[in-house]
Amino acid sequence: MAKSQQTFNKIEKEKQRAKKREEKRKKKEERKSSSKGSSFEIAYVDKNGNLTDTPPDPADKVEIDASEIEIGVPKKVEGEEEDKHAPKEGKVSFFDHSKGFGFIIDSNSQEKHFVHVSGLIDEIDEDDKVTFELERGMKGMNAVRVKKI
Repeated sequence: MAKSQQTFNKIEKEKQRAKKREEKRKKKEERKSSSKGSSFEIAYVDKNGNLTDTPPDPADKVEIDASEIEIGVPKKVEGEEEDKHAPKEGKVSFFDHSKGFGFIIDSNSQEKHFVHVSGLIDEIDEDDKVTFELERGMKGMNAVRVKKI
């Protein structure tokens, strides 16, 4: 006699699926029957940004001029912006000629900036004073157009 192909585990899984289908069908019917008389509550936001169930007082309403609303980045004022392409001064803290890269420490901010041999105008060595400009690289700001002072 051949053994049945349906194992106990398969039977149990099928029972669970049937139970889930039945529960889902009951929930669906319950939602349909209660949706006709359903009510939803309205939530209001008070002046402090908290949710409340009481509507705001119309006397506290503030008029806002739509032309004063700025969307996006505000316009820059002349003299306020820091030009990243302006030449900066610094000192070469490390430079490896065999690998072709090094680091420059900015004299003003004391930040380290990566420099590659492709960004050099003059030949540089460690402890040289240089002028450079900054450009955004893949891992941060890189020193380019590096000249020896």
